[in-house]
Amino acid sequence: MAGGWTRDGATQEQIDASVEDAVQQARSQLNQGESLAHCEECGCAIPKARREAIPGVRMCVQCQQQLEKQQTASSGINRRGSKDSQLR
Repeated sequence: MAGGWTRDGATQEQIDASVEDAVQQARSQLNQGESLAHCEECGCAIPKARREAIPGVRMCVQCQQQLEKQQTASSGINRRGSKDSQLR
């Protein structure tokens, strides 16, 4: 049930669009191709078990954790259709 100026189902469409955006972003970040033997950031050897578990891996665990921490800090909340985003 929509309220105010929205039509019925608009809230669910907004949720579905947000989920689809998140799925597309996650898929775009998947590694592809051959795994590297050494980290492209620090040059440390990447263990064979990690290369086999994650096809296309390009970084050691430490560098990957740092990258993910930076990405998490810089990514905001998806405010598609919210009043806050319309005011900006």
